[in-house]
Amino acid sequence: MPNHASRRSLLTAAAVAAAAAAGAVSYALGSSADPTAASGPPAPSGSPGRSGGTRRGDGRPGDRSPGPAPDRAELRRVVAGMSLTEQVGQLFVSRVFGHSATEPEPADAEKNRKNFGVRTAAELISRYHLGGIVLFSWAGNTRKPQQIADLSAGLQQAATATGAGIPLMLSIDQEHGAVARIGKPATLLPGAMALGARGGRASATAEARRAARIAGAELAAMGIRQDYAPVADVNVNPANPVIGVRSFGSDPKAVAALVAAQVRGYQGAGVSATAKHFPGHGDTETDSHIGLPVMTHSRARWEELDEPPFRAAVEAGVDAVMTAHIVFPALDPSGDPATLSRPIVTGILRERLGFRGVVVTDALDMAGVRQKYGDDRVPVLALKAGCDQLLNPPDLGLAFRSVVAAVESGELTQTRIAESVLRILELKARRGLFDRPQTTAGRMDGVVGTTTHLAAADEIAAGTTTLLANPVKLLPLDPSAAPALLVTGTDPASASGTTGPPTVVLARELTALGCRATAVPPERAVAAAEGNAAVLVCTYNVPEGDSPQRTLVADLVATGVPVVTVAIRNPYDPARLPQCAAELATYTWSDVEMRAAARVVTGRARPVGRLPVPVPDRYPLGHGLAYG
Repeated sequence: MPNHASRRSLLTAAAVAAAAAAGAVSYALGSSADPTAASGPPAPSGSPGRSGGTRRGDGRPGDRSPGPAPDRAELRRVVAGMSLTEQVGQLFVSRVFGHSATEPEPADAEKNRKNFGVRTAAELISRYHLGGIVLFSWAGNTRKPQQIADLSAGLQQAATATGAGIPLMLSIDQEHGAVARIGKPATLLPGAMALGARGGRASATAEARRAARIAGAELAAMGIRQDYAPVADVNVNPANPVIGVRSFGSDPKAVAALVAAQVRGYQGAGVSATAKHFPGHGDTETDSHIGLPVMTHSRARWEELDEPPFRAAVEAGVDAVMTAHIVFPALDPSGDPATLSRPIVTGILRERLGFRGVVVTDALDMAGVRQKYGDDRVPVLALKAGCDQLLNPPDLGLAFRSVVAAVESGELTQTRIAESVLRILELKARRGLFDRPQTTAGRMDGVVGTTTHLAAADEIAAGTTTLLANPVKLLPLDPSAAPALLVTGTDPASASGTTGPPTVVLARELTALGCRATAVPPERAVAAAEGNAAVLVCTYNVPEGDSPQRTLVADLVATGVPVVTVAIRNPYDPARLPQCAAELATYTWSDVEMRAAARVVTGRARPVGRLPVPVPDRYPLGHGLAYG
């Protein structure tokens, strides 16, 4: 077995060979000159180790995800030189607590002791030879960009200095919109459904790719090289409690085009995209975090509705696909969740779609995957199904020991483990981690939260706000008349914890545009309505039937003051509210979308958004009004 030094030499050789295969393409972490450019560095035609699909060969940039082709022979030798425990460790992507790899706050150190029996992230990496770390805001990992870069560097130092000496794949859920772990001063962009609402298929696709390119460049600059995005689920169920605006929409062709665009955007910026949640989570009424959803689609319905976005992702060269913790009887009658289903993971994703990249499970601490089997069996069964990366098991030690024991007992072969490790190392090589695993503060300059990126976010958001109703032509308001406006409604917490509250932001932006806008809490809104030119009400996932939000809107309408509703998350709200003087949908409640809404309300921007989902009993797919 090669020693640590010789293994490092093999890794270096693999990196050099990969760079040579790519024509010495540099792993730039986003160009300060043009980090939003649509095309990335060219990928070599016919290169091995790709994640799936074929290159069209027409010379157009970005047909395949950029990144050098790994030297499989060198990487096979690396895998062969690893011990069983080192190989098993590469399969796991774990959470860890704290803002620093070596000096966490006392409370975070105690959480690490309770969860893992170690004090620091560095100790955790050394103990389990981890292949990856997933960063969370709730785990104290993502305070600000500079801290994230320092944490990333510390984690990579710990990984490359011990055990197999293999860099980590640092990952995150940074979908933007409703799911964002990193906030200001990094750039926050419109989420998937907002991007899906942008008028014009070509325009929406270009802007989705542009958004992913910006997001990827900023993540890479902070040392994060895998994003669990884009969401490839087709949201056709208004009652879906977990997908909703995280999906691009309900039209599978439109979703497929946007997914492919974002894959190319992320990977063009040097970050692995991860299409999720296979085989499709868009028509469920159960949240897989707390239960086990069952999909009732027929096989034919799945092929028509759910398959196209994942096929598009594979053909675009996506690096990774994440499984769903859902039961899909038409695809596998066993009752096992898709994450643990060999007919779904191997039979459909690998064999039918031809995906050759990394399959990552959704988080293994979610209820959907834990209901049928114990935490010791889940990681073993996921590997038997064909998964490669085991994400965030609730008990890392138990999961690790269970996989090792399964190999020692013969239930899993070491060849099967080596297959997954090779895919993971190929992914790391393709994203440049063997060549340059650590980021530095200097790499963030001119990339993270730049004026250019922030302006681009506003430009992208400007085309997403959808005018659903304007029966009395109330909008646009004339800001030159300095109209008095009241802004009220629901104020959900920002996904990143760094923006909002949305009613305050909307009032501030309207005032900046020339209006006299005041934000008030809902309990004061009716009394304060008189004398205003209009009342704007932010609504958030209004339920069916009576609700405080419905009562508020009805009471405000009864005052006789014109009411404008602004659906700041799911666009289904208007169907559950009284008809108002105007209705808008923003799909996201972050500052960038509130600024866009203010510009539409005042006519500083024209509404061009179109519904990417139908609103039952109210508006069809594609509905959206313009100022005429």
